Amino acid sequence: MGTNEEMRKIQFTGKSSYIVSLPKQWITEMGLKQGDQVSVVRQGVSNLQIVPLKHHNKSVGTEEATIEIKSEDEDSTIVRKLISLYLLGFTIINVKSKVGRLKPSQRNAIKDAVKSILMGTEITADSVEGITIQVLINLFELSVDGALKRMLIIAKSMQNDALLAQEEANFELAKEVINSDDEVDRFSFYIMRQLKIAIQNEHMLNEMGIESPYHCLGYRLIVKNIERVGDHATDIAKDLLEYKKPIKKNVLEPINEMNVFTLSVLDEACLSLFKKDSNQAERTVQKTSEISKYEKKVQDSLKTLKDTEEIYRVRRMSENIRRISEYASDIAEIVLDVTIEKTLRKQ
Repeated sequence: MGTNEEMRKIQFTGKSSYIVSLPKQWITEMGLKQGDQVSVVRQGVSNLQIVPLKHHNKSVGTEEATIEIKSEDEDSTIVRKLISLYLLGFTIINVKSKVGRLKPSQRNAIKDAVKSILMGTEITADSVEGITIQVLINLFELSVDGALKRMLIIAKSMQNDALLAQEEANFELAKEVINSDDEVDRFSFYIMRQLKIAIQNEHMLNEMGIESPYHCLGYRLIVKNIERVGDHATDIAKDLLEYKKPIKKNVLEPINEMNVFTLSVLDEACLSLFKKDSNQAERTVQKTSEISKYEKKVQDSLKTLKDTEEIYRVRRMSENIRRISEYASDIAEIVLDVTIEKTLRKQ
């Protein structure tokens, strides 16, 4: 028994009431007295949570938060604060100026963040004095798995488009890839927010189809891995915009082959997650080691190149794509951890 654990007997009083006495020290620390109300919340199958009503109303997700902005605050600082409050699960966020008015650039940064970064938010009040943002999205409107699937689709298409842009010397397409990274981040922030809220409430965890708080950590790492796929696609797109010329077709062919293989193992890893299938996860981990034969083809193609700049670019591209196969392996290993834990529990 832990130091914070005390055994209490259930007693029967009156016609149909069961009562359990509460530890005196806890009552004192909470500043409670006879007649005060507590909220009793069922969590999962067997747990009950007792929360004093005066604390219950302060629970994250029901309250509003206010941030005060100084006139010298950078736009990026304001956006970071907004993201933090969004991730903490607040449903109303007020942004006010500490002294005087918000600057036009600060107001624009807040509006852009609402539009492009904070999923499910809307501006409900907007003036020079301040802006109020409300999170309207219902907790179960878009499941964690649903958001992950969309995030994966965008990251994969970014990767394919980045290589197509290289092939066609298509600068517009390269810019589109870079802009799409915001969309991947939107889903990432949304999932992080949902996990933060769920980890505090077992009932919500079950509603979301997540079996234990421990799994939230696994999901968090998986989200980060998919986010990085978008980052690598962005790197490949930026390479074209920086060097302003495409890679030779005969060298791009093995790079494309490597990319097709990598995205297929990423798909398989995520499928093992959605199906909670340990056999599929095991197969994926083993399959990712095959990346080396694709890397060798790329290395062989480099022998046809004279230009050191081009050799450097192709090596970086190959490195970016190899990393994605490592993320696929990481995701599959997380799935193995989660499914093994489940099997042990059943036994």
